[in-house]
Amino acid sequence: MPARIRLQRHGKKGQPFYHIVIADGRAPRDGKYIEKIGTYNPMTKPATINIDIDGAVKWLQNGAQPSDTVRAILSYKGVMYKKHLLGGVKKGAFTAEEAEKRFDAWLAEKEAKINNTAKAHQDKLAKEKADALEAEAKINEARAAEIAKRKAEAVEAEVKAAQAETEENAPAAEEAPAAE
Repeated sequence: MPARIRLQRHGKKGQPFYHIVIADGRAPRDGKYIEKIGTYNPMTKPATINIDIDGAVKWLQNGAQPSDTVRAILSYKGVMYKKHLLGGVKKGAFTAEEAEKRFDAWLAEKEAKINNTAKAHQDKLAKEKADALEAEAKINEARAAEIAKRKAEAVEAEVKAAQAETEENAPAAEEAPAAE
């Protein structure tokens, strides 16, 4: 029975969510599986990946073959690197403690890089939102100025109309007493 490490799709249409599972290679994609070793949510920025690193390494050492996508995910989370380090321990290149120390250093560096990427993304979103609000405020000020200008023109037109009306009525009033 060839074991495969692959993704099992969950979630709704347009919003995928995956379980990372160990399954028989002949089983259907969303069918029966042997063990669930993690989850993958590609909808977040950066993608959220929770995985049992030791369980994945154990399955890789036992011969389970990951799919291409899962291989990329395992590499991203350091599972492939840990498997590589444990191969060095088996060959006697260094001790298990040294391998664990190297893996922890790599993991800390990777977490810092991910956090910096996430922070940069949040900063970018905040800047875009601030720029949009500033642009909207400028548009609103321009609209308010235009409305004030139109109101002033309307008031001025009313004043001119009232003056013209009083000028028309005034000469007629002066002529009437002279005629008497």
